[in-house]
Amino acid sequence: MKHLLSAIALLFAFTAIAQSGNFKKIPAVEIKNLNGQTVTSTDVIQNGEAPIVLSFWATWCKPCVTELNAIKEVYEEWQAETGVKLIAISIDDPRNAARVKPFIKGQMWEYDIYIDENSDLRRAMNVNNIPHTFLLNGKGEVLWQHTGYIPGDEDKLLTLIRKVAKDGTL
Repeated sequence: MKHLLSAIALLFAFTAIAQSGNFKKIPAVEIKNLNGQTVTSTDVIQNGEAPIVLSFWATWCKPCVTELNAIKEVYEEWQAETGVKLIAISIDDPRNAARVKPFIKGQMWEYDIYIDENSDLRRAMNVNNIPHTFLLNGKGEVLWQHTGYIPGDEDKLLTLIRKVAKDGTL
């Protein structure tokens, strides 16, 4: 009985660590592309050695849209300098998912965009508030994360992207 209780306590401890965001690799979770096809998160989050920015957002989230629009203005330069890839994960639910594709066209975003309709990836990565931005190395390992957006955050993000592009780490 004593061993059983110890095992249960250990299981809860590991679960708490996993949910706190203390993970290294992106979990393999099903998400959808803009054509409604199911893909696995680990398959789309690959960029060789170049950094990856993973941004959780929603069409109804004004700070999310502001952040992604601010990055849009400099994204081409970032890519030329660092090879960075931005992947935007919409957390719009199934009722709003049909709005995502036309919304993106209206914003003219050139990012890779996926939809996490059931919030499986969101939960797996412990994303509670959006915008929630992760910086990963090209292998899909989480190096940094940030919640919220204020103007100028994209400059701080670029500094980190440059470091990851140069050293592969922070």
